[in-house]
Amino acid sequence: MAGMDAEILYEVADGIGTVTLNRPQARNALTYGMYDGLAAICRAPQAHGDPRVIVVTGAGDKAFAAGTDIAQFRSFATAEDALAYEQKIEAVIDAIERCPVPTLAAIAGAVTGGGAAIALACDLRIAAESARFGFPIARTLGNCLSMANYARLAALLGPALVKDIVFTARLVEAEEGRRIGLYSELLADHAALMRRSRELATVIAGHAPLTLRATKEAMRRLVAASAQGLDGDDLVGLCYTSADFREGMEAFLAKRPPVWRGR
Repeated sequence: MAGMDAEILYEVADGIGTVTLNRPQARNALTYGMYDGLAAICRAPQAHGDPRVIVVTGAGDKAFAAGTDIAQFRSFATAEDALAYEQKIEAVIDAIERCPVPTLAAIAGAVTGGGAAIALACDLRIAAESARFGFPIARTLGNCLSMANYARLAALLGPALVKDIVFTARLVEAEEGRRIGLYSELLADHAALMRRSRELATVIAGHAPLTLRATKEAMRRLVAASAQGLDGDDLVGLCYTSADFREGMEAFLAKRPPVWRGR
């Protein structure tokens, strides 16, 4: 996990743990191993250098993370395959949300799909002016989000804006992201972003740990309560087992426009 050739890097210094998603050649697209590594750190920070705060960022300035590596979807054949994937990713997002120490996403470039879900799960988000946030799945793959991720998005942005972003498949520019509450701060470039993430993490690391832990858990419970009892398995099955999803995936990998048929 720590080697420079690893897909995820991790270091602890001065009470600050820094996780770097490290596939810049693929815009930090997430493999299952990267998801698992991030979740392991968040579930047990005391066993990973015992940081007081964790910063999550992407290698380079082109992307925080550009979603899940699409090649991992090619083996999907049934609704159960899709549901198993969503359950796996939800366990990772849940680990970030339940992490006993505060988490800060430092975002430059593309933050889309699974990368956007990770950023949403972090307690705070700051961004460079290059940040572009979204879930462009209506244009690319033809799948959908989990009910839990729809709930997270709606809690932060409101239902109308969620529909706007998903329906148009647009990427939210940095200034709009700050205005609508995605980011608490904007920085000029990647270097300034990393300096500020260190400054902000240092401030947080100096504050009462139990106050921070109780506050983040209270916010998590509020969002979780809004989604309690809502079942989206039928929606996941509808999209992931469709001919449209298969077409979207193959078109994406072939770098051609998909032809949607609604089935």
